[in-house]
Amino acid sequence: MGLLREERTIKLPLSREFTAKDSEYDAIVIGAGMSGMAAAIRLAMFDKKVLLLEKHVISGGLNSYYGRGKRQLDVGLHALTNFAARGERRKPLTKLLKQLRIPYDELELYGQFESQVSFPGINLRFSNDIELLKSEISTHFPSQIDGFNKLLAKIESFNEVALDNETIMAKDVVSEFIQDQKLLEMIFCPLLIYGSAWENDMDFSQFVIMFKSIFLEGFGRPRGGVRKIIDLLLKKMEESGVECRYRNGVEEILIEGGRAVGVKTTRGEVLKAKTILSCAGYPETLALTNEKTSLNPAVGKMSFTETLFSLQKRPKELGLNQTIIFHNERDHYQYQCPQTLIDPKSAVLCFPNNFAEDDYQEGIYRVTMMANYDKWKSAKSDKDQYKSEKDKVLNEAKRVLSHYMPRFSQEDIIFSDVFSPTTVERYTGHFGGCVYGSTDKSRDGSTPFKGLYLCGTDQGFLGIIGSMLSGISMANLHGLMGQ
Repeated sequence: MGLLREERTIKLPLSREFTAKDSEYDAIVIGAGMSGMAAAIRLAMFDKKVLLLEKHVISGGLNSYYGRGKRQLDVGLHALTNFAARGERRKPLTKLLKQLRIPYDELELYGQFESQVSFPGINLRFSNDIELLKSEISTHFPSQIDGFNKLLAKIESFNEVALDNETIMAKDVVSEFIQDQKLLEMIFCPLLIYGSAWENDMDFSQFVIMFKSIFLEGFGRPRGGVRKIIDLLLKKMEESGVECRYRNGVEEILIEGGRAVGVKTTRGEVLKAKTILSCAGYPETLALTNEKTSLNPAVGKMSFTETLFSLQKRPKELGLNQTIIFHNERDHYQYQCPQTLIDPKSAVLCFPNNFAEDDYQEGIYRVTMMANYDKWKSAKSDKDQYKSEKDKVLNEAKRVLSHYMPRFSQEDIIFSDVFSPTTVERYTGHFGGCVYGSTDKSRDGSTPFKGLYLCGTDQGFLGIIGSMLSGISMANLHGLMGQ
């Protein structure tokens, strides 16, 4: 995956310029992903002296973009969850924008048409209006609609972001309301593949986060895709005076007397800070301390391949109006690390042209499949084998697309690319190419070391909006309210 080799220089306001010798900070944030950028902005807004360190040359982490020729292609972001229309209040998106002081109109957000969960013999459609999903369940699973409405009531009354929530597996809770196993799995399908670190289940708090963000609020897309979000955050970093250094990762988090006191960078610098916020992941962060602890957070097993196509024709021209399709060829849904390089019987198909507005110059198609990191790591050692396996993934992606678009033709393809779990590992530093982090979450962001806190996926909030809210929440809790 050829990420854009673009050095971003943050020019600071004169009142916040720091000299090269100035190595004392109020906070150091590790990683310029969505959560890291949001945390850095929030702290700097309150006159904290903040340094953001990023080992790569571009921001975004798991959700970024890369260039091939004249094309700029999103990776990670299929759609922005937690859609909110202009003027809607008390929604996660509007809370986020308020906390970062970003005007809603600058996001240039527009909603999806509709999406669907597709199992053999049955499709469940849903949109940004929950009434469509309720109608679909009434039609296809009439005996389950009362239970679904009761489940909705529980979800709407549940405080999914409470830091003291116990870990309870979601299927144990949901099965009290939904007795039909196929419907239960169709409900879980989008939520699992868009955010679960667990195989075949997820924590109920995270289930509620994902249910609200996908089914109750829905999908949107900012004009320009993920780069729009990154550019807005970079602008706020510049305005608030965040010092951001690219090509400058963290080699070690320095611990003295059980407290984090600073970092040693990959350039050999020693930088001190009162607070360190890491969005590197739980096991990855502890590994950077070089300290022994009784904690051993698990490395997540869920990783993916993604195939990207550019076609001369847009999806509508090929007879497809859905924005996202959650495709499953089995009677049950198998959300787990496959035994082979990929699971060809399950995929997410994303069609970025199929939002309320289409700002692309050509048809864009994305096919994501669950993948086995260990097998891809082994294949990577042989260049020819690695290319051959990526070609097989490409052909499987074409097969799945053809299922929904019979008019899809090889001749329509003008560009294609595939990236694997080893690509994820390379550009994020996540052990095992893991996308959704560890199954061991730290809801309050705490680690065994004072002054060192987590933000992002392993703190427990999910999705792009959740990731940024995690950064804000942890900045508020540990950087602004005291330690």
